[in-house]
Amino acid sequence: MDLGLKGLKAVVTGGTKGIGRAIAQTLAAEGAHIAFCARNADEVQQTCQDFAAAYPGIKVHGVVADVGDAAGLAAFVNGAAAAFGGLDIVVANVSALAIPNEEANWQKTFEVDMMGTVRLVNAAMPYLEQSGAASIVTISSVSGREIDFASGPYGAFKAAIVHYTQGLAYHLAGKKIRANTVSPGNTYFKGGVWEQIEHGNPDLFKMALGLNPTGRMGTPQEMANAAVFLASPAASFITGTNLVVDGALTKGVQL
Repeated sequence: MDLGLKGLKAVVTGGTKGIGRAIAQTLAAEGAHIAFCARNADEVQQTCQDFAAAYPGIKVHGVVADVGDAAGLAAFVNGAAAAFGGLDIVVANVSALAIPNEEANWQKTFEVDMMGTVRLVNAAMPYLEQSGAASIVTISSVSGREIDFASGPYGAFKAAIVHYTQGLAYHLAGKKIRANTVSPGNTYFKGGVWEQIEHGNPDLFKMALGLNPTGRMGTPQEMANAAVFLASPAASFITGTNLVVDGALTKGVQL
């Protein structure tokens, strides 16, 4: 299937590792120009080099930015739009992963997960309104769908992101701007939180693995496939959807 992404212009927050990197790579592989941000300058530089080598002809724009910094996030978005001559797709991927139920974590998760998403969308909106293929994808989590070990700040704001995104879909439909969410299940990758748990808390890792009837965790590429499809013109009549990608981990029924 041709997703219709060739020549479109996309921004992804947190594009140097894990799900965010897989999303950025997949967009680039489909022919989209890609801008991404992350906090580590060396990782941003290396990712730019990797993408430039792997996807000749694709414009790559990597910036050091913290999505919890409103001014820095807006500068990233505006810089990407200037570099590409507009924007068509925004993917809000970054999470603080602040799980313990502590006041500082509630504030951090609000600033990074929630307001990082809201501010990304707000900064991109003038460009999306000019696009003929405008799409917003937010990354939530199954922890926003069910109560699990990550209930508290992480789960609460992941649920809020789904609500926010579905509100965007309703209010922006008349402008032909789509908005959808992907809710990943447990996703394993080198350097990720589940690898850390595997070594630091093997009992929790074993329990989490045992909860999934597939007998495994997901991969960043499996999450990226869902996000990139929803971002693409191939999903032109899909908006306001929360796509759960969890290998049947969660048991709730979406009606």
